[in-house]
Amino acid sequence: MDNTSPVSLDDELRNWPADEAEARAVQDRLRRHVRLDEPGPPPDFEGTVVGVDVAYDDGRDVVAAAAVALDARTLEIVDEATAVGRISFPYVPGLLAFREIPTVIDALAGLARTPGLVVCDGYGRAHPRRFGLASHLGVLTGLPTIGVAKNPFTFRYDAPGDGRGATSPLLDDLDGTTEEVGRALRTQQGVKPVFVSVGHRTGLDGACAHTLRLAPQYRLPETTRAADALCRRALAAS
Repeated sequence: MDNTSPVSLDDELRNWPADEAEARAVQDRLRRHVRLDEPGPPPDFEGTVVGVDVAYDDGRDVVAAAAVALDARTLEIVDEATAVGRISFPYVPGLLAFREIPTVIDALAGLARTPGLVVCDGYGRAHPRRFGLASHLGVLTGLPTIGVAKNPFTFRYDAPGDGRGATSPLLDDLDGTTEEVGRALRTQQGVKPVFVSVGHRTGLDGACAHTLRLAPQYRLPETTRAADALCRRALAAS
């Protein structure tokens, strides 16, 4: 983890919310710590970019998390770790981070090196409270984070151009103003877009550039594909 985190990770985990009202209060309290004034690492930085993902077995009340580190330049897997735990919060749209983060943090702690960037299968600022999983995880760990989601949640957008790399704004109306909370990004020709948003200590241009670089062949970033496969294996073995 990065020691620049403005909050105490131990305290936050120890006082994990038990209901919706407490969870929303945590989001409101921690949201002010999101850093939007840093561009994040360049797409070809020398270091590791880490994908995180989770898989659930609700019948057993179990969640498995995976963290997979790729060399940022070659996209080769250089490290990976998993963690299995109890589901720590009920399913509530907009509060999914509270089900996932404790086990994700355990998986990140199992990596041998500090990530230069963490890519979450979910949202950052593209969230009704502007504090999705990527933002929450970034604030708690101090790490640069971005969210790459498979759907636009509740926000509107125009379809981007058909070519690889085409983008269009992901928009939301808040307090009478329209805000760009992320971007629809076409990672492959003729394939439906993914939805990129800033989490913490990154910029939106850089988040899109990273996503495009991490998706040289398929719609989803290699970080997400690798973490998804690994967490499913960890859940099956648990």
